[in-house]
Amino acid sequence: MEKKQFVLVTGTTSGIGKEIAIQLSNDYNVVLHGRNLEKLKEVERFCNKKNSALIWLCDLEEIEEVENSLSLFLLNNAIEIVKFVHSAGVMKMAPLKMSNLNILRQTFNVNVFAPNLISKILINKKLNNSSLSSVVFISSNISNHGAKAMSAYGSSKSALDGLMRSLAIELAPKVRVNSILPGAVETEMTKEILGNEELKNRMLAVYPLGIGTPNDICQAVTFLLSENARWITGQQLTIDGGRTINITG
Repeated sequence: MEKKQFVLVTGTTSGIGKEIAIQLSNDYNVVLHGRNLEKLKEVERFCNKKNSALIWLCDLEEIEEVENSLSLFLLNNAIEIVKFVHSAGVMKMAPLKMSNLNILRQTFNVNVFAPNLISKILINKKLNNSSLSSVVFISSNISNHGAKAMSAYGSSKSALDGLMRSLAIELAPKVRVNSILPGAVETEMTKEILGNEELKNRMLAVYPLGIGTPNDICQAVTFLLSENARWITGQQLTIDGGRTINITG
């Protein structure tokens, strides 16, 4: 008997990940990932009931548990994951003099090591029938640039895009791997930054199309997962309202 096929979206309890999961549920069965069961059940209520939604409860900061947790989830639910969106992320702003190993470890565990290990499980024949066909990593436009107090976050997103490029070559032609580089998007994670009126106004001045919304990112995810993007792999797709091409003084 054929197993039911799903799209896995990590970090679905808020922001971009939540919007991606809800929108994808219109066309796919979805696996909702997060570490807060109550919030995951809330997201599940918003998903389209014509398709199935399953919950994978796992703390990606506990990196040693990720492989075993996902393996058991796949076996216990007897499903296949054919597409994977890594939207979970940690962003801690800290100047270098305040940086420490805990911040670095937490950031890289979630932003880099977890998607690597999850991808490893999803290409496994025994655990997932080698069913994976498309991967999208949610990176950041800081990946190719720099910013004060962003050394941990920026370097983790650069590493994530490096991972994306290498996996795109290693897993071709069966699996396509791409990343999306959002600019400032109004989410739970950025509300503290954008809540500063002075800072928000400065940002608006350098974003030709203004601050983004989660839906702006969702549209690109849907495209990259689809067969309409069948000849696209190893690419960074920057979606930032023109921020990174604006060199106005």
